[in-house]
Amino acid sequence: MNSFKTIVKYLAPFKKYAFFNILLNALGTLFSLFSFTMFIPFLDTLFNTNNGVVSDPGAFEWSYKSFMAHFNYLVYQIGQDHGKFHALLFLGGAVLFGAFFRNFFLYMGSFFMAPISNGTVMQFQRRIYNKILDLPLRYFSESKKGDILSRFTSDVQEIRASISGSLDMLFKDPIQIVVFLSYMIYTSWELTCVSFLVLPLIAIVIGKIGKSLKDTSGKGQAAAGEMLTIMEETLGGLRIIKAFVAEGKMKERFKKINDKVYRLQNKIMRKHSLSSPLSEFLGILAFTFILVVGGYLILVKGDNTFTSSEFIAYLVVFTQILNPAKDLARTYNTIQKGMASLDRVNAILEETMNVPEIENPVRISDFKSSIEFKNVSFKYAEKYVLRNINLKIEKGKTVALVGQSGSGKSTLVDLLPRFWDPQEGEILIDGVNIKDYKLTDLRSLMGNVNQESILFNDTIRNNISFGVDTATDSQVEEAAKVANASDFIKEKDGGYDYTVGDRGGKLSGGQRQRLSIARAVLKNPPIMILDEATSALDTESEKLVQEALTNLMKNRTSIVIAHRLSTIKNADMICVMNEGEIVESGKHEELLAKNGTYKKLCDLQTF
Repeated sequence: MNSFKTIVKYLAPFKKYAFFNILLNALGTLFSLFSFTMFIPFLDTLFNTNNGVVSDPGAFEWSYKSFMAHFNYLVYQIGQDHGKFHALLFLGGAVLFGAFFRNFFLYMGSFFMAPISNGTVMQFQRRIYNKILDLPLRYFSESKKGDILSRFTSDVQEIRASISGSLDMLFKDPIQIVVFLSYMIYTSWELTCVSFLVLPLIAIVIGKIGKSLKDTSGKGQAAAGEMLTIMEETLGGLRIIKAFVAEGKMKERFKKINDKVYRLQNKIMRKHSLSSPLSEFLGILAFTFILVVGGYLILVKGDNTFTSSEFIAYLVVFTQILNPAKDLARTYNTIQKGMASLDRVNAILEETMNVPEIENPVRISDFKSSIEFKNVSFKYAEKYVLRNINLKIEKGKTVALVGQSGSGKSTLVDLLPRFWDPQEGEILIDGVNIKDYKLTDLRSLMGNVNQESILFNDTIRNNISFGVDTATDSQVEEAAKVANASDFIKEKDGGYDYTVGDRGGKLSGGQRQRLSIARAVLKNPPIMILDEATSALDTESEKLVQEALTNLMKNRTSIVIAHRLSTIKNADMICVMNEGEIVESGKHEELLAKNGTYKKLCDLQTF
């Protein structure tokens, strides 16, 4: 029920369209009723059930009874003046008139339904995307990308179907049922009460199917997310899969989840398909029941509350009330599927794992004096990754972090832009705890160049100017020169308008890295974070990138993570980390003289 309320809440911005949808569906239903009630004078004229005489109804009144009386008299007059065949032609034209406007108004109702359905889905997708950007990196380290993509795509499409069904359930189907039911009660309230003996049975049966369908659909969407995760991992790791001849293993892994999705989708489809024939049978059961009871009243008891032609029209209208009733049954099941998907989407939208920001944060636009880590400790789950880190970095200085893999270097620099928050201690910039700064201001002070060059499937120009909307062409080109990238850019077809491909796949590793550096140069931040920026490059590329990094670090405060110790010999301070602690610190020559951990690392690399 809460999920259904959530969908209704998303409809609020489209209430204008909803109003027109209701109005037009109501008009369409009224013209439907008009077409069906034309069967009464049609049958009366065809079979001469009124003995050829229709009396003048007198003054017109605004009521259904007065309208039908005047209409019957008009048909009678046409029959008297021009013959019964002309009267039948007139009635056929009246039926077509009603059918045309019925379908016209129902189409216009659907016309106004489109922006409601698509607009609501647009809101869901926009909220999911915005939420993904707002969530911290920790959330994605604990989640599967494929499952998130599944919620964004297939789950949202299920919600789309559920929204359309919800609107039909709220507006279109109830209007049709109310209008047709009103006519049935007006014609014979006793017979209409009898027909309601069957309807509760339909509701109970469909309700049980719908509840079961929601549970199975939730499992199916989760399994589809797992399958998409494997697909995403396969595309990203195809080179490794082929190199390790692991195609067979991956095929078997995919086959297992694919079979699971197949079985669950079969269950979902079978349960969903069951509601239509079941409601069809129950509807025919109700129709037959009314046919027998009505026939008994007319033929056996001689009930004269309605004529034979009115009874036939009553039956025709009853068949029309069955269609929206069956639609409600099918819609209910579609909504149940959508509710399962909505629960999965809401798991992202309602996630509270956000980076907290104080109510009135301190604004900062420039870095003035120092960065300081005070007694900082950080852990993932129960395991400490950093312990009691104390480090002060003066403005304009270059500090290098070295140590074996897993010693906590990357985690330490990730704390500075608040990708994570430490459980103990504090980090200060210019003497103020970074938690007190506005998050966007804090991150604007920093530029990042990582080991993995992250580029977007866009032009070189747009990749360099990413995040700097006001950048001019000359500024982009100047940044490329500083990053030693301008020469290879000029060689590409289209130059700066060359598209780099998915994740920069059309460029070499060194070229991608130099574009990442150019992007950081253009941002021109006072603090640079370089995370093993040259470790994955060949010697020639490393030389070019190292020159670019040297240019980048000029007159900036830099924190450098390096495995190749030769690249950080000139750092103002080198911190040696081991198992989450800083075990040594000093300049290159000082650390060598200590003959400790740093000396061993240097000897290993020299060897």
